[in-house]
Amino acid sequence: MDLFDSILLAEERFRNEGFQEGFKRGTRRGLQDGRRHGASHGARLSSEISFYYGFTVTWKCLLQHNSDVKSRKRLKAMETLQDLIQTALLDDPLSTKQHDDTEKLRAKFRQVCAMLSVPTDFNQHVKTAEGTSF
Repeated sequence: MDLFDSILLAEERFRNEGFQEGFKRGTRRGLQDGRRHGASHGARLSSEISFYYGFTVTWKCLLQHNSDVKSRKRLKAMETLQDLIQTALLDDPLSTKQHDDTEKLRAKFRQVCAMLSVPTDFNQHVKTAEGTSF
């Protein structure tokens, strides 16, 4: 290879080296952004599901001593929601069933709130700066 060939091929060599370096940096940055997004999304989902669980435990305690028909139906609905929470496959982010399970939980929660005449939008009723974000 003579001097002129190395000069002519330099542009292609530098372009390839730049591409490889940019690809490595982009991959590293993409992984960092993906981890950050996944952790944030996972934390929100975990907070939401934990809220539902605490909600069911609290209402079960309140309803367990009532023996009227409405209370028994509400208690059964709480138990169903709690069973959904405990059996949902929420620990596998690659699972296609995770989204369906989450939507079922949300729908059941809304149904239970309607049975209890409790609003599902706690942002309007909580006087703190934050409230719930789901």
